Amino acid sequence: MDRALNSVLGQMLSPARGQTMPMDLYREGENFVLNVDLPGVDPASIDVDVEDRTLTIRAERRFEESEDIQWLARERQTGAFARQLTLGAGAAMDNINASYADGVLSLTIPMAEEAKPRKIEVSHSGQQGAIEQGS
Repeated sequence: MDRALNSVLGQMLSPARGQTMPMDLYREGENFVLNVDLPGVDPASIDVDVEDRTLTIRAERRFEESEDIQWLARERQTGAFARQLTLGAGAAMDNINASYADGVLSLTIPMAEEAKPRKIEVSHSGQQGAIEQGS
C-alpha cells in the first residue's frame, strides 16, 4: 500500500525512519522550482544527484551529544533523510541549479527546449478565387 501511494504522490520515504522532507514544487515561467525544508541540516551533508530521470536528495541532521545533557523533550528528528522524485521529459536535467539558505534547499529545474510552448504559424495560399456569375 505504501509503495503504491508513494508512486502516485511522487515521493519516497526514508527507509530507516520513515521521515520525509516537506517540499513545494511549482512552475515559474520556463522553470520548475523545488523548495525542500531542511532546517538544522549541515549544508556539507546535502547531496543532490540525478540518474536517468530520478532526482535524489539526501541530507543528515545531527545533534551534538554530551554527558552533561539531560533531555527534557526531544522532538526534532535526527539522522539521514532521503527523497526521490521522478522528473518528466519536460525537465532539462543537465541544467539544474541548487542553493541552500535559511534551512531551505532550492532547486531550479529549467524546462527542456522541446517542452517549451511555441507558436505554430498557419500559412495560406493567398489566392482568392473570383466567383463568376453564369449567364
